[in-house]
Amino acid sequence: MQTKEKRSTGRPKIQKETIVESITLEAPIKASTKKKRTIKRKEEVGRAAEYEITKGGGVVFMLPQKGVTIYDKENDTVREIRYCPNEPSIYVDEQSENAIKQSVIFELGRIFVPKEKPNLNKFLELHPANEINGGNIFKLVNKKKDAEQELEREFLVSDAISIVRDRDINDLLPIAMYYGININAATTEIRYNLLRIAKSKPKDFLQSLDSPEVTCRSSIKQASDYQILATRENGVYWFDSNALIVSVPVGQDSIDTMVRFCLTEKGASTLSLIEEKLDKLS
Repeated sequence: MQTKEKRSTGRPKIQKETIVESITLEAPIKASTKKKRTIKRKEEVGRAAEYEITKGGGVVFMLPQKGVTIYDKENDTVREIRYCPNEPSIYVDEQSENAIKQSVIFELGRIFVPKEKPNLNKFLELHPANEINGGNIFKLVNKKKDAEQELEREFLVSDAISIVRDRDINDLLPIAMYYGININAATTEIRYNLLRIAKSKPKDFLQSLDSPEVTCRSSIKQASDYQILATRENGVYWFDSNALIVSVPVGQDSIDTMVRFCLTEKGASTLSLIEEKLDKLS
């Protein structure tokens, strides 16, 4: 048996080259271990001060300086004070013979005291007309305190607005009833009216969220609307039996009286029964 030889095609053999790409693996970037730099702040020393007239004052008001005396606790004595720009002390008995008094003038109800005038600030701070000393003419404008109070109010408003926006309407209805808002109106209208209250009285609004009085009042109002209770000028009665629950003193509101009663230990069982009857309606 003859073996067939493989015929050559005459074409040169092409050797396939294997190309290996060199891949450089970069080391993973390590998280910086450098500590975050703390910004240092300097507390202002000898800050400028501002005082304002508490009531009135007009365009220009000159603070009385003649015969102004204060009680010196350290020396247990009464001493006269006056403002002299070139004197280091405001006490007359410590000032030189050539001391020249200068008027202290409030313009448009205010006077600005730069930190370069500590004696003027001391004079106003100790003056008996200052509100902090029992006076009723002027007071220090406490910008830090004002800023803190305004900041706190803004946060309260923000929290109150978030609650009006995010809470389920059923959770807001007792509050709406507490503030006398019509709960039979459209949901958007109820939220809008609550929003106005939240903006104008944010602290009261937030306190009403967890107030037992708010929940109790809404239950009593609903019980009156659905003829579970009969509220009259002289008392609050069960509607079906006409049995008296609590008497209403002359000149007082029947709902207010019922709320106060239900929040007592004696009235707790009555409130539970009212809520039970309301639950059966739904």
